[in-house]
Amino acid sequence: MHAVFVEKILRVQPDVKRLYLLLRAADTKSATDRMHDQIIGKELFWVLKDKWGTDFDSFIAEKVVAVAGDVTFDDLGVKELKLREEMYNGIEIILNSAGTTNFDERYDIALSVNTFGVQHVLSFAKKCLKLEILLHVSTAYVCGERAGLILEDSSCMDEMEKEITKFDFKVQEKNLVEEKLNELKAQDATEEVITTTMKDIGIERAKLYGWPNTYVFTKAMGEIFLGQSKDHLPIVIIRPTVITSSYKEPFPGWVQGFRTIDSVIAGYCKGKVTCLLVDPMSVFDMIPVDMVVHSMVVAVVANANKSSSIIYHVGSSLRNPINFLNIRSFVFRYCTEKPWIGKDGKRAKVRKIKLFKTMATFRMYMKIRFLLPLKGLKFVNKAFGGYFQDLYVNYNQKLKLVMRLIELYEPYMLFKGIFDDNNAEELRRITRERFVDAEAFNFDARCIDWEDYIIHTHIPGLQKHVMMKR
Repeated sequence: MHAVFVEKILRVQPDVKRLYLLLRAADTKSATDRMHDQIIGKELFWVLKDKWGTDFDSFIAEKVVAVAGDVTFDDLGVKELKLREEMYNGIEIILNSAGTTNFDERYDIALSVNTFGVQHVLSFAKKCLKLEILLHVSTAYVCGERAGLILEDSSCMDEMEKEITKFDFKVQEKNLVEEKLNELKAQDATEEVITTTMKDIGIERAKLYGWPNTYVFTKAMGEIFLGQSKDHLPIVIIRPTVITSSYKEPFPGWVQGFRTIDSVIAGYCKGKVTCLLVDPMSVFDMIPVDMVVHSMVVAVVANANKSSSIIYHVGSSLRNPINFLNIRSFVFRYCTEKPWIGKDGKRAKVRKIKLFKTMATFRMYMKIRFLLPLKGLKFVNKAFGGYFQDLYVNYNQKLKLVMRLIELYEPYMLFKGIFDDNNAEELRRITRERFVDAEAFNFDARCIDWEDYIIHTHIPGLQKHVMMKR
């Protein structure tokens, strides 16, 4: 998403004085190389490259500074004093989109980036002399497992905030992680065991405090700390729902990597996904990445230099809902009309995916369809003196992985919430009334024809930019 933001700013506002991109790297050269390889060099920037022609490289060199750093450190890990002072004296807007979005992330990593990283960004922001606004990208799902209309406020975190004010959350969680890591190292635990243990602790801590997974728990904590420590700093929090491929800009269908639903779509296109835990009538809230970026840009303009903070939900469930039943229908239609051709030249065959509305029915299906045959394989393997050991281990590991992923995604596939977006609707109204080029910053999901978007934009984009490159 940050790459789409950079591209948009450089394309529509080439007079921007400077963009500082904080990238995890050992030094400036490594950061610059990473910027060109992973951001500027992508197809996403082809429209901008075509616009500037032979001047593209000099334009980027003049406008964009790759900064070696890391949000998990004080001063954002920016070691070069002169550059740090330049940033403190020149920066007017800070966008914090740093975060690990893996639901099953190691707790120590998720905590350091999604929670404590926010504190480091806030601390850095307070040293910026000309700062007009700090925009923090969170997620709509910090609400946890709620149903009904979910408001654009922090009410979902009020109870948690009361809890963490009773003790020093930062010290407690940091000590818990450090003690466990030291204990594992003393036992000479393998890296695999350490990773698995840290993942399990993350899920355990999240559920203890009322969140379904490590990702949304640590993001919620980041928001709480932001609210507690912002002082009079102008703050905007953008809470997007599930971000999908670009709707129009810089061209339709741009996507980088698999998002929440994309791994399922990709697996289905290849004929590998045959069943899914999901309520067919549940609304799935998704929003194209360029619309999220547009909301970020206009939110910055509308709220700069205001001492108050505001939260915006950016999604589609309230204004233009689509349910899983329709998504299944559109994906099935695409995959039957344009079947995926594998590396072996064979066309993938798909059937309508089986949908299970409860975890109990899904587990029963998995037991009959996969677990019982696996037990049979275990018996045969034993009878033949371990001849099928590798096959058994491989199937067993895959089944365990599938069940863990299903458990992680269960809260979202059975989600019953609708995200209120009154603040975002007011922002759209302000944009239409005040901005001459309002259409260039459209983030109104009501204009999306979901059937057309999924069949003619999203799946083709997913196949072109992700699936064909793997």
